[in-house]
Amino acid sequence: MIMILICFIAPWLAMFLRGHMVQGVLCIILHLTVIGWIPATIWALAVCRREGAT
Repeated sequence: MIMILICFIAPWLAMFLRGHMVQGVLCIILHLTVIGWIPATIWALAVCRREGAT
C-alpha cells in the first residue's frame, strides 16, 4: 500500500527503492516534465506490481 502511494508521489523514488537505478534516473527525467508525470507513475506502478508478484 505504501509503495503505491510512493509511486503516485515520487515514481523515481519507487524505482530506486526497488533497485532499478538506471530506470530511476530515466524516471526522474520523465517526471520533470508535466506531461511525463503520468507515464512515469504508470511505469513505476507496473514495476512495483511486477516486483511484488515474484
